[in-house]
Amino acid sequence: MSAATTRSRTPDRLCAEAVDLARSAAEEAAAPGVVGEHVSAVADGDRVVTHFFECKEMGYRGWRWAVTVARASRAKVVTLDETVLLPGPDSLLAPEWVPWSERLRPGDMGPGDLLPTEADDLRLEPGYAGVDDEDGAPADLTGQEGPEGGTGAAGALAPLAYPELTEDAEPVDLTDGQPKPGTPAAAAAAASVPTAPAVPARGTIAAVAEELGMRRARVLSRYGLHIAADRWDESFGAKTPMAQAAPAPCVSCGFLLPLAGSLRQAFGVCANEFSPADGRVVSLAYGCGGHSEAAVMPKPLRPPPPVLDSIGTDAFPLRPAPDSGSVPAAQDDTSEDLGHS
Repeated sequence: MSAATTRSRTPDRLCAEAVDLARSAAEEAAAPGVVGEHVSAVADGDRVVTHFFECKEMGYRGWRWAVTVARASRAKVVTLDETVLLPGPDSLLAPEWVPWSERLRPGDMGPGDLLPTEADDLRLEPGYAGVDDEDGAPADLTGQEGPEGGTGAAGALAPLAYPELTEDAEPVDLTDGQPKPGTPAAAAAAASVPTAPAVPARGTIAAVAEELGMRRARVLSRYGLHIAADRWDESFGAKTPMAQAAPAPCVSCGFLLPLAGSLRQAFGVCANEFSPADGRVVSLAYGCGGHSEAAVMPKPLRPPPPVLDSIGTDAFPLRPAPDSGSVPAAQDDTSEDLGHS
């Protein structure tokens, strides 16, 4: 350890004794009655000392007035360097500033709010931005050198344009290797030039890109897919208490709507109105008590059909039997009392 380092830890005697100078400087910078008792003196370097005083200002509990004094080498006069109000160990401070992009939480946006995204947002990547030719025509062949030294489409298709120009054919009047305009050979050559087939609109790059949803300027990147999957799995995943107590996972539930794309193997949308995840993206390993196959209500038992006996017969009297009543049906008429016959 050097001698300079050892000396810097010990406050200079003259600077440490300049408490009145430091107090007067603090009172000049602050309002009257705000500067409190002297707290301590700290050596900042050779012949440089900072004096700390209590701050009695309302709302600045624990703050301290820091007054730095110094003197030159071999000088006897202490001079003032600076005066500043600094927070102490137990001072009341405002929360550390956090950028708005880190303070924003789900659900903070309201109607009319705009949430800008950075140009280099890691969650996004460029989508399809190309444009086909206006009529879907192939590239212009004008100016391209043909196999026979010609230029343009005619030069490129020269061997196919004149199949009749063989050794046995009649000589044709040519101008610079081409039939003279107005001659039958020129008309035959023009009719025999094959035309490139028109590219169907559905087969163009723009049509395929639009069908795949790539007309957007930017799409989700792999990083964006991963953080979205982690966020969804944290809210409606297999580790949630609801999923732990579920009778079966969502992968076998009839209320699950599958997704498209690369996330279809891990997530879906719940369509059970009584589920806590209704309308939410859920993991296939998530589950709840509203599973379609968890508690299927049995159908009510149907009574058996009546049995009809078509072989045996039962007596069905039309009149009651004579002995079925409480009064006998006929009286004994052999003799009557009182001499009546």
